[in-house]
Amino acid sequence: MSEHKSGFVAIVGRPNVGKSTLLNRIVGQKIAIMSDKAQTTRNKIQGVYTAPEAQIIFIDTPGIHKPKHRLGDFMVETAYSALKEVDAVLFMISADEKRGRGDDFIMERLKTNKTPVFLVINKIDKVHPDDLLGIIEDYTSQMAFTEVVPISATEGNNFETLMTTLIEQMPVGPQYFPDDQITDHPEYFIVSELVREKVLLLTRDEVPHSVAVVVDSMKRNENDKVHIQATIIVERNSQKGIIIGKGGKMLKDIGTKARRDIEQLLGDKVFLELWVKVQKDWRDKKTYLQDYGYRPDDY
Repeated sequence: MSEHKSGFVAIVGRPNVGKSTLLNRIVGQKIAIMSDKAQTTRNKIQGVYTAPEAQIIFIDTPGIHKPKHRLGDFMVETAYSALKEVDAVLFMISADEKRGRGDDFIMERLKTNKTPVFLVINKIDKVHPDDLLGIIEDYTSQMAFTEVVPISATEGNNFETLMTTLIEQMPVGPQYFPDDQITDHPEYFIVSELVREKVLLLTRDEVPHSVAVVVDSMKRNENDKVHIQATIIVERNSQKGIIIGKGGKMLKDIGTKARRDIEQLLGDKVFLELWVKVQKDWRDKKTYLQDYGYRPDDY
């Protein structure tokens, strides 16, 4: 009987390379929100992968970018702090995008890190196989990687190879979480993220990253239905108008789509009540950042 292995792995990369998609595939369920808008992930989201011989805790970090406000500072610091506490780092890039200054910036930071770094080339389903060699040569000429693994997080190509390679890299260790636990985040956090995802999806560019969602209460009533009250916070009255929509239609659509995902997450019928509140410039005020769940002091 071989010894049980366990460890922590950080997923880093530029915004929008597919980090959250990979995390959701790893745990087999949606815990990280997905959007084609950059910088969707704001907190370190931990996903737990459990196999008979190993358990790996994955940390999906915010995309590393040049901060424009305090929330941005928090997101980048969160990403960097994840690198200090892991057994391996997945540096994720997109096969259909050329290496840019953002990638070079991250590699410079990773070179000073003593942790093994894997180059994960995502979205290989979007390029011709012949193009892969050039991408690998380009990145490996910049930095030495422990391993290079091309994958498609959406389609699942080469996913098993990635997991096997990572398990081999993990140290001998205990199982930290029960078999059926897929994240260390409380349910209300994931619920708030699922609502925020629908806001980003349905309002597109009209309401950018000035949205936060706070779950005010989650209670189970006598019919075994989960009653959730949540507030969507924006920075301007015009954004509030967009989210509510004509005759409340947009808010209703956000609620309907979010409720479906929440019911899948909780395995119960859900009654979701949404409110919209304006809090001017909340992204630049430390008090509000902490109230809405972004706590730099935790890291």
